[in-house]
Amino acid sequence: MRDFFKPQRSLAYGTRGMAATSHPLATLAALDALKAGGTAVDAAIAASATLAVVEPQSTGIGGDCFAILWREKDGLRGFNGSGRSPGKLDPESLIGGPPLADTSPLAVTVPGAVDAWDMLMRDYGKLGLERAFQPAIKHAEEGFIVTPRVAFDWAGEVGRLEKSAGSRAQLLPGGKAPSEGDRVRLPLLAKTLKAIAKHGRGAFYEGEVADDIVKTLKAGGSAMSGEDLARHKGQWVEPITATYGGLDIAEIPPNGHGVTALIIMSILKRLKDRGSEAVSAQRYHLLMEAARLAYAVRDTFVADPEKADVPIGHLLSDRLADELASRIDPKRRRNELGPIPRPRTSDTIYLSVVDGDGLAVSFINSVYFSFGSAITTEKTGIWLQNRGLGFSLERGHPNVIAPAKRPLHTIIPGMALRGGKAEISFGVMGGAYQPVGHATAITNMLDYGLDPQAALDTPRVFFDATGLSLERSVPESVKRDLEAMGHTCQWAEEPFGGGQIIAIDRETGVLRGGSDPRKDGFAAGL
Repeated sequence: MRDFFKPQRSLAYGTRGMAATSHPLATLAALDALKAGGTAVDAAIAASATLAVVEPQSTGIGGDCFAILWREKDGLRGFNGSGRSPGKLDPESLIGGPPLADTSPLAVTVPGAVDAWDMLMRDYGKLGLERAFQPAIKHAEEGFIVTPRVAFDWAGEVGRLEKSAGSRAQLLPGGKAPSEGDRVRLPLLAKTLKAIAKHGRGAFYEGEVADDIVKTLKAGGSAMSGEDLARHKGQWVEPITATYGGLDIAEIPPNGHGVTALIIMSILKRLKDRGSEAVSAQRYHLLMEAARLAYAVRDTFVADPEKADVPIGHLLSDRLADELASRIDPKRRRNELGPIPRPRTSDTIYLSVVDGDGLAVSFINSVYFSFGSAITTEKTGIWLQNRGLGFSLERGHPNVIAPAKRPLHTIIPGMALRGGKAEISFGVMGGAYQPVGHATAITNMLDYGLDPQAALDTPRVFFDATGLSLERSVPESVKRDLEAMGHTCQWAEEPFGGGQIIAIDRETGVLRGGSDPRKDGFAAGL
C-alpha cells in the first residue's frame, strides 16, 4: 500500500478498459473512443492525434510512430512506422563532416506517423480516422490550454523556433512561447487534420500537404521529394524478446533500439546482488554499468536491417550477455568498457491502452527533439521531425547516412507477456534514455515489487560521457555512495522522460494503470 503521507499518485483501476497518457485531454479522448465502442487502437490513435496538438513539443503528424499490439486471436505484433531519408540524398557531402544541426532541413526524414495510424486503424480499428481525429481537430481549431510541463518545455525552444518562418507564425504567438494557462489555437494544423480525417493517408503524402512539406524543406537544401512521401509505407514486424523475472519482454527490432533494453535486462539477471532497494547506490551502479555496455553494443550494430546486417541473434545471445556481465565490478565503476564482442560469423509521447476485449496497445509517437527540427510548414502547420540526426556520419558504419534509409531510432514501445499473453503494456519516453527507462520500470516491478504507478515514480539516473546525471529526488546519501564507487555525479537539469504502464491481471480481469508524474497526464479506467 502506498504511503499517503507522501505526495504520490494512487493507482488507476478498470475492468472494461484503461488509457494512460501524458496529457489529460489525450486520456479523455481515449476513454471517449472506448465508450463509443472503439477498440484500444481507436483510442490510441485518438489520444495520439490529440497529443499532436496539445503536447506539440513532444509529438506531431510530422513525426514517426511505433506500436506493439496483442490480442488473443492474433498474438503479438509490432509496427514500425519510421520514415526514410530522401531517395536522392547525397551522403558524400555529409560523411566525415561535422554533425548535422538539429534545425537543419537535411536532418528531416519522411514522417511515418500518419501512415502508421492509417494502417493500424484499418487492421484493428472500428471508428475510423474521421471519428478518432475529432478531439484533436476541436482542440486545434477552438484552442487548448497550455499545461505546466508543456509550458516548461516550450519556453526552452524559442531560439530554435525563431529560425523557421512557419514556426514563428504558428508556435510563437505574439513572438514568444505561450505560458502555462494560455489558450493556443493552431488553425492551419486543424485544416490539415480535417483533410486527413476525411481522405486518409493520401491527404498527407500526396497533394497540397506533401507539396508544402517538400517546398519547405527544399528551400533549406533538402533533397526531399514528393516521390519520397508518396512511396512511404510502414511495416508490420515481429517483435524481439528476452526473458526477465518469468516474463517475456517484447520490443520492436532494429532500426529501433529496443534491443538495448533487452541487453540491459539480460546483463542484470546474471548479476547476483542487484541491490535490496529500488533507490540505492548498488541498484543504480549495476543498472548504469549494464547500460553503458548495452549502449556501446547498440552504437556498434543497430541500423536499418534493410540496408545493413544487424546480427539480432548475436545481440540477444547468452554468449554476449555472459561476456558483458562478466565485465561488471559489483562495487566499482569500470573506466574502460573493453572491445565489443562480435558475432562468431561475420522530446516523445508514449501511451498505453487496453480495451474490454483484451486488445492491448503499446504506442509511441515522436518528432525526436523538442518540436523536432523546429521547421514548420507555412501553409499546412506541420512541424517536422529531425530523425536524420540518428544516422552515423562515419564511413563504413552500419548506421551511416544513405539515401532511402531509416536511421537508428530511439522511440520504443514495450510489452511483457506471460505464457504468451500480454501482462504489462509499458513504455518510457525520453530520447536516448528510453532503454534504461524500460529496464528501470520492469525491474522496479519484478525485482522490487512496485506497482505500475510506484514503478514510474522512483527517481531516475542516466549516464553520459562525463558520468552520471541524477534526478533531484535521488537522496544525497545515494549520490555520495555512487561517488565512492567511482562515479562522477551531477544533478540533472531536467527530469528523464515520462512513462505509462498498464498491468493486466489475467485471473481477475482487473487493469492497473500508472502515469508518470514528470508529465501532465494521468491513467484512468472504465
